[in-house]
Amino acid sequence: MDRSNRGMFVLRVIVGGGFLFAGLDKFFMWASGTPFTAAGFLKFATGGAWLASDPKAIINPTHGFWVSLAGNSALISVIDTLVVFGECAVGIALILGLATRFAGVCGALMMTFFFIANWSFGNGPFNEQLMYGVVAGTVAYVGAGAYALDSVVAKLAIMQRIPVVKYALG
Repeated sequence: MDRSNRGMFVLRVIVGGGFLFAGLDKFFMWASGTPFTAAGFLKFATGGAWLASDPKAIINPTHGFWVSLAGNSALISVIDTLVVFGECAVGIALILGLATRFAGVCGALMMTFFFIANWSFGNGPFNEQLMYGVVAGTVAYVGAGAYALDSVVAKLAIMQRIPVVKYALG
């Protein structure tokens, strides 16, 4: 097992574990004991922050958009489902190394939305959403490595005839 494959395996499993835990925590309500909803975050936590800014000041230029989403109960139900399902699906796919590039792109996209919504630079620009997004994007770019189900699936005869699917696997 060479270093790059070991490194990609560790990186993929750790970031996948983070995504999976976040989704399962929301699904099983481990931390809060109440059903997950993004409405509170979208309404009250999207004001943003700069270094040494007034915590009550709204700095995030997209704040109004997120608050409008929070006010739409039908849409919030869809958003809640997508967040929980997305975190679990991305996490499982990255841990198993299955459809790794697709999962990495989806994880990076999800974290981009979270990063923009959160807009929290009170401790500098390098927050959790940025880090998860960059790592997920890197996994999407590099691929799963040798120690993944993608490498097994890619050897199937049907996959040899469909180059785009083979690339998406990683």
